Amino acid sequence: MTNLDVNTLFLVSIYVEAILGLLLLFAWVQNTSIKAVAWWGFAHLLRAAAYTWATAWEFWRGRSESLVSRWPAIFTLFAHGALYLLRTPFGAMLPWSPTGNQVFESVWMTVLSFEALLFTIAIAFILLAMAKERTEYRHKTAALIDPLTGIANRRAFLQDGEAQLKRQAIDPRPTAVMLLDLDNFKSINDRFGHAIGDRVLEIFAEEASGCMRRMDFFGRLGGEEFAALLLDTTRERAMAVGEDIRARFAAATRDVEGRPVAATVSVGVVISHDAVLDLSALLAQADHALYRAKDSSRNRVEIASIELILDRAKRGAADLLAAGSPAATPAAKTAA
Repeated sequence: MTNLDVNTLFLVSIYVEAILGLLLLFAWVQNTSIKAVAWWGFAHLLRAAAYTWATAWEFWRGRSESLVSRWPAIFTLFAHGALYLLRTPFGAMLPWSPTGNQVFESVWMTVLSFEALLFTIAIAFILLAMAKERTEYRHKTAALIDPLTGIANRRAFLQDGEAQLKRQAIDPRPTAVMLLDLDNFKSINDRFGHAIGDRVLEIFAEEASGCMRRMDFFGRLGGEEFAALLLDTTRERAMAVGEDIRARFAAATRDVEGRPVAATVSVGVVISHDAVLDLSALLAQADHALYRAKDSSRNRVEIASIELILDRAKRGAADLLAAGSPAATPAAKTAA
């Protein structure tokens, strides 16, 4: 009774696949219009290597999701694919057992078999770790992302903005803070419904994000109020960005799902040239400019200045005096 020589069969299968793959590719070169022949030839030459490398590429392509376990997964998949692809030259170069009775008598068969076992175990544990890490990452991200617009929420904007300003304190650069508030947003909800109102907020987030650089910070503070932190930005550029956002938003909302919404936004800007003020103080100054924009017919961009801040302070003091005068109190009105 003849024993089945597993080593020989394995080696023959490797060479047959390689030869068939080369023959199919040679046939494709003769007539490149038949692409199916090329795909089949590459499949013979690559097989598992192609699958594992394609998987490694998918992990690499999603690297914007910062998962630590992603990198060992990419390395393991790439190494496994490379070793699988090299089995043909290994079969020719490394020592081969002349007896053919024991599968593991060949050095290269031992290496391939041991690597396959380690890969199966390692990739399973790595993928389990990645699944756990991804769940934790998404929970953490969900707490920092506004669910409607997909941009940073108030907590994330203030947290990341303060951290960036502290890093920039070492080498201060001109920094702009913008406060953006949609005009008459309540009336949009009242006239067209909350679904249209939500869509207007989404459109604004999309248009404003398109005007930002990757290094800038943009977030929704709440309701219809948004904020932006523009790093290393001159006064001229900050005003240009504000005007661009205002114009693009007005154009994009002329018609929202068949409704003539025509929404607008008012923008307040403040420029800081040093590291003295924190983000909260800069937002407070930008609010002065936003107040002026709202008070000046809306749908405009205003930049904060000392004169502007003093003017609002005087108006606030006058309002307080008017509210505290006897003629303004309910009791006085009743007595009169």
